[in-house]
Amino acid sequence: MWAAGGVLWRKGSGDRPVEVGLVHRPRYDDWSLPKGKLNHGETLADTAVRELAEETGYVVHLGRWLRDVGYRLPKGDDKRVRYWSAHAISGSFEPNHEVDRVCWFPVGTARERLSYRLDREVLDEFARLPADLHTLLLVRHAKAGSRSEYTGDDRMRPLDGTGREQAAAMTALLAAFGAQQLHAADRLRCRQTLEPLAERLNVPVRDEPTLSEESYRTGPDAALARITEIATDRKHVHAVCSQGKVVPPLLAEWARLSEIALPDVGNHKGSVWVLTLDGRNLVSADYFDSPLPGADRAPDGFASGAVSSMTPTPAP
Repeated sequence: MWAAGGVLWRKGSGDRPVEVGLVHRPRYDDWSLPKGKLNHGETLADTAVRELAEETGYVVHLGRWLRDVGYRLPKGDDKRVRYWSAHAISGSFEPNHEVDRVCWFPVGTARERLSYRLDREVLDEFARLPADLHTLLLVRHAKAGSRSEYTGDDRMRPLDGTGREQAAAMTALLAAFGAQQLHAADRLRCRQTLEPLAERLNVPVRDEPTLSEESYRTGPDAALARITEIATDRKHVHAVCSQGKVVPPLLAEWARLSEIALPDVGNHKGSVWVLTLDGRNLVSADYFDSPLPGADRAPDGFASGAVSSMTPTPAP
């Protein structure tokens, strides 16, 4: 059984620069991190956003993945819960059938108030880095058939049926992390990968010629300069879509300069990197192999879809 949730946080003031929201559940008379069960057709990121809204009343933008935890329920079923940092953007709490109180505490006080050891471990990972970091979403374009079988100008090669399905699913995943501004290498398949989200947000997809494979081959420094320029705009969360021979080497060089090690993962079409930054430096990189529901967890019930550069998925 899978569930998802987050460390709900907001900016405080004075000696409380960050406050964490905990939920009180009258059924158990406990204080915990907000979370809830996965619904059919959801990714775990979808679940986290929905459950935090239902339990606390707050609209959130997810940030870095914190960890997965696992435990056995009284009836004997195994439960896995995935947690992210979750910035409260808007909303307010009203009591509901599961939660009668949401209270905001400094991190240290929240840790003392939590009823469960595993929740405290998740909060410890949240507190390991500053809360007020920034997110950039780096996407490899969705499936677009075979280059060798396409007879036209390859710059105009469109998404195929599977790619259009991936692009549609990409909308919810990128929205969960607060995507607001969209950029794509000047290839039709890159733009089409972000077009469903562009329609939802009513924003354009901006062409980024320096992030195409041809431009990267001759000017990798220019590509890195452009991606970091986009990333340092803290007013918006940007999603950038590029190609298979750009994303891995570009990200590897950025990670080298930032002195973090990337996880050993694939580079599949439709994959997403959730990059967490402090200024121009990467501090965490979480990888989603696919935006499709079900792809973010393995058939045996253990985590496979969110892999972090900073903290490996705990063993079951």
